[in-house]
Amino acid sequence: MIGIWIKAFRLRTLPLAFSSIITGTALAFDKFDPIIFSLALATTLFLQVLSNLANDYGDAEKGTDNENRVGPDRAIQSGAISKSQMKKAIIIFVILSFSFGVSLVAYAMRNAHLGYTLFLLITGILSIVAAIKYTAGKTAYGYKGLGDLFVFIFFGLVGVLGSKFLYTSSFELASLLPAMTIGLFSVAVLNLNNMRDWENDKASQKNTLVVKIGLKKAKKYHFTILILGIASSIAYVLQIEFRLVELTFILAFIPVVLHLRTVAKIKNNPTEFDPELKKVALSTFLFSLLFLLSAIV
Repeated sequence: MIGIWIKAFRLRTLPLAFSSIITGTALAFDKFDPIIFSLALATTLFLQVLSNLANDYGDAEKGTDNENRVGPDRAIQSGAISKSQMKKAIIIFVILSFSFGVSLVAYAMRNAHLGYTLFLLITGILSIVAAIKYTAGKTAYGYKGLGDLFVFIFFGLVGVLGSKFLYTSSFELASLLPAMTIGLFSVAVLNLNNMRDWENDKASQKNTLVVKIGLKKAKKYHFTILILGIASSIAYVLQIEFRLVELTFILAFIPVVLHLRTVAKIKNNPTEFDPELKKVALSTFLFSLLFLLSAIV
């Protein structure tokens, strides 16, 4: 049973989720605190698992997870976990996410203005709501073509800038650029997922952005967001006094460029998008690690 739950947790999604924390930490490395870093990673882990479980439940509830789905089998879809069991697991991870999030904010903001603490707590609560409401419930934003926007906001802006704020209690406009890189790369992963599933999503009335604009335009959109993501991080380095080592993260863009060549060649077989998800997710994680490495050295 443990193996079934671990599969349902979809731990392969964690590197992408951790990328925002690592990048935010790099932006504030001169004030690095191992407790903040550890609590932030733990909170992100629980939020990501919560999102994955809620996504499993929401798509099963709406009938989107069916025999026509292209991606890996989901827990409820396969019958391995019941809806009632999944509901209980979702509640557990809401509690874990909230508890660790409160602990993180309480520790990081222990000497800060009360307003900062309240702002971060509200942001944390909104993150929990966003994790659940992607596909679950009658107002699921993932079924209205808003998934890309929410991923950009929470994986990119909130994840990166929020992490930096936990260390520094400050915000610099320039930090938006690497935050945009993480956000746009995360959106690219979602877009790949939606391009892979677009036929079944359309039949199931899951109106993702891909369903709304069509596969051809979705591929152009994919190129645009990845190129903008690459440009954002390079622009960040160019507008500060930098050393060449701080451009090391460019190495993470090599597999991204190769990925774009592959996407360009995909014509009528959406299943070919599936292996590309891992490539972009791991490239994003590699970017965050190299970005952190450049801050350390």
